[in-house]
Amino acid sequence: MTTRYTAVVLTTQPDGKLSEQLGDKYHLLYAADTGGISPLAHEYDLKLILIDGNCFSADALITACRQLKDSSELPVVVLGNQEALQHKLDAYDAGCDDYLSPSMMFELRARLDRVLFNKIANDQLKMQLKQANEMAFIAMSDTSDLGVNIQFLLDVNRCNNIDELGMRLFQALQSYAINCSLQMRSRYGVKNMEANGMAKDMESVLMSECKDMGRYVDFGRRSIMNYGSVSLLVKNMPVDDEKKYGAIKDNVFSLLQGCDARIQALDNLQSLALESCLVKRLSSQMSHIMSSVDTSYQQVMRDIADVVENMADGVEQSLQFLGMDERQEATMQKIMETGIVETSRVFNEGMRVDEGLSAFLQQVDQVFSAEHVDPQKVQALLDMMPKSGDA
Repeated sequence: MTTRYTAVVLTTQPDGKLSEQLGDKYHLLYAADTGGISPLAHEYDLKLILIDGNCFSADALITACRQLKDSSELPVVVLGNQEALQHKLDAYDAGCDDYLSPSMMFELRARLDRVLFNKIANDQLKMQLKQANEMAFIAMSDTSDLGVNIQFLLDVNRCNNIDELGMRLFQALQSYAINCSLQMRSRYGVKNMEANGMAKDMESVLMSECKDMGRYVDFGRRSIMNYGSVSLLVKNMPVDDEKKYGAIKDNVFSLLQGCDARIQALDNLQSLALESCLVKRLSSQMSHIMSSVDTSYQQVMRDIADVVENMADGVEQSLQFLGMDERQEATMQKIMETGIVETSRVFNEGMRVDEGLSAFLQQVDQVFSAEHVDPQKVQALLDMMPKSGDA
């Protein structure tokens, strides 16, 4: 049986089309103002709050977001009527959990599902953090910011994938008491993460749109820090404490530098692994092709030798009917013997070339068939090959 979640829509113009779009998974209630939501929250098990942006001015919408986030822990999703980035930033700074512009309304249900699932995951994470909070603060009390950063830079070199790297960064960020979203952009894809391991759509969109807008993008109590292939959205910057504000920016930025360097290293390792795989497959394919060519080549050479020998026998048998004198017959005989000898020489030379190529391909296969390539064997293989520019 499908779970049905109850959501309230803040609107002055209730529209049945929204219920049709969300299907039977969401039961919608309606309120004309923020004051009407509290009674509904007491009566129903509300999971989401939706704000109809078509019924409010830009300022009224931002005010409604702030009021709702101050009075409730429910996720707030704005169904906006603008595409402008600044409007999204203002709405996000006011506390909304997602903003769907008109062009994105086709994925409304999927976006609401992700907001709801993130809320559930965050609630579970808060419970776990609350239980471990006292021990965590005791453990971190003796650790300076510099020590945290150094430990992260030491640990980061042991990360074998992007997910592990992101989780280690979040562990380091705990000592700064900041709530963050992370985006890492490698050559092989983009990874968006929260501390709970999941991703939030709106944060992901904002970091993507702001990644090329400088190292720091500040709006309200939030800051996006960009360095290379990493963007970090800090949601609770201490703007009232200038010293702490500056320390977080400086110290956290060094963490992003280490994270970016490891992403580049992981990309290079993956590229090398792909190149190694390609070389191994090319070696195997060339060996297979050469095996087929070798069989065909040897058969062709044998056929040529047979033709020459048969031709020589035919000429020798026909000499007696051609009316030649002894000198002419000897000359013809000499020509045929020379042809047979030269044919055998060409055949044997071709076999030697074929054996040399087969031996080379066999050595290539041996070098790359091992789990770890032996540098000495690779160097020996390179020595067998002509250098660039050599004949």
